[in-house]
Amino acid sequence: MIKRIIILFFLFTLFFLPVKSQVKKAESDMKREVTLYNPYKPSLADARKKSFLPEINDTARVYPVFQYEVKSKPYSPTYTISTIKAASLLSDPLPKLYKSYVKIGIGNNNTPLAEISITNHRSKKGAVGFYARHYSSNGKVPLENKQKAFAGFMDNDASLFGKKFFDRSFIDISANFLQRTRYAYGYNTAVPFEFNKKDIKLSYFDAGGKFSLASLNLDSTDISYDFGLSYDYFHNTSERKMNHIGFAGKMAGLYQGFYVGSELKIDHYRLSESLDLEPKYILSLNPFIRKSSDQWNFNVGVRLSVEKNLEDKVKLYFHPDLAFGFSIVPEYMRFFAGLGGKLENNEPLNVISQNPYMVPDGSMFRVPNTNHALIISGGLKGNNGLGGNYLASVSYSLVNDILLYSNIVYPDTAGSVERGNYFVITPDDAEVLNFHGEFSGNFTKRLSFNLSSNYYQYTLTNNEYAWNKPNWDGKLGFYYNLRNKIIAATELTALGKRKLMVSQSPTGWMTLEPSVIEKPVHINLGFSAEYRYTKILSFWFKVNNISWNRYYEWAYYPSQMFNFMLGFSYSL
Repeated sequence: MIKRIIILFFLFTLFFLPVKSQVKKAESDMKREVTLYNPYKPSLADARKKSFLPEINDTARVYPVFQYEVKSKPYSPTYTISTIKAASLLSDPLPKLYKSYVKIGIGNNNTPLAEISITNHRSKKGAVGFYARHYSSNGKVPLENKQKAFAGFMDNDASLFGKKFFDRSFIDISANFLQRTRYAYGYNTAVPFEFNKKDIKLSYFDAGGKFSLASLNLDSTDISYDFGLSYDYFHNTSERKMNHIGFAGKMAGLYQGFYVGSELKIDHYRLSESLDLEPKYILSLNPFIRKSSDQWNFNVGVRLSVEKNLEDKVKLYFHPDLAFGFSIVPEYMRFFAGLGGKLENNEPLNVISQNPYMVPDGSMFRVPNTNHALIISGGLKGNNGLGGNYLASVSYSLVNDILLYSNIVYPDTAGSVERGNYFVITPDDAEVLNFHGEFSGNFTKRLSFNLSSNYYQYTLTNNEYAWNKPNWDGKLGFYYNLRNKIIAATELTALGKRKLMVSQSPTGWMTLEPSVIEKPVHINLGFSAEYRYTKILSFWFKVNNISWNRYYEWAYYPSQMFNFMLGFSYSL
């Protein structure tokens, strides 16, 4: 501190001395000089510092002790009661329905297709509608001698229908029309001849109506019923026609845990006088008792049939109606078995649906009914785990008057020329063994498949073979659906070998000598596709018999081979 004072005093003296000297010089003209040899430089001595961190070791331990107490007190909130409105259950939205649609198509061999359907919208009061379809062909096919023959056909269908709904029942009324036109173009070409289309034209039409009254059951315990009357008029030519009146009724209900009921059906036929046939009828009664659960089901019944057909006497038939099934593995494997039988009504409409090229002499009205005296069947079915189902079954049948068809070749006469283009029925008794299989599933959500096949073994009484019936058949189909926008399918069908019989009469009308024609295996590949441009407009096409393989439906009757059709559908 003292040093600092001395230094400051010395500096202060140095600062003021020159001033004072100059003043005095001016006054006294004196001169003085001060000389400084070294400037003052303060300094501090060096010091050593020690740095260390303290260490604290506490040996005392503290054990905290907590004591607490919870006193609960209920909380009672204030609330007010208000009325809650009843919940309303809304049904799922129904898809929009269109009143009508039109389908138009055209194919090779001059093959037009037209289809129209008109109906009303959804209604709780009833329904009314109209449906019509036309499908025909005007093409020619080459026969065995390379001669091209007209192989056209025409199918027309129309129906006008209406329904009226009541609280517990409804009435259904319909008027129907059916027309089938065929040309008997196939014949034995060993002796060729020329013919006009009108000479080989075969025309059939059927017109009639139906009326029925049926129940609307909302509860399975209620009695259900369905009664109907029908009438139709079948016409082949002005001299070959038939009137048919039918009645069908069914009643059933739940009684003591069993479903009990019965079915009754009556068909009466009155034929034109030129056929020289008495009226014929079929009456069938089928009472039954059924019961089912998730694990098993059974049916016990009987079929009683009364028939008056080609003979004067009335025939009575008795057929069992038994069925039983149970689940082996739920949903995946179920066993079923049956013991039954039936009387098949071979009316003219059923005959021409099998073979429309019958001899035009009224023989289609003189066909015996087929009696399936006994049918024993059994098999397995269920879910296959691939999004589809499977079925494997075997059946054994005893059949009386199974319908077989044979070509006839008569010599030329002034009134008729028949070279095999017409057929006669050769009924026979048979034992039929059938193995049947089905398998379906999905590869993906868009691609699915379906497979089915049959194997037949016939043992006949009078004939050597089951004419025109293959010993096996099969079908394999693949189906593709892209968001209901593009739908495509391809199907491969196959028929096994068939034996065809031709009855020839080289000497006269009263002698017929059979000859056998064998047809090989036939494989047919078809493809179809549809593009739905909008919900109301779509375009489609179909291709059949891509392999261009010649197929004979009957002896001397080749098919049109490759054919295609394209068109559009429009909803209104």
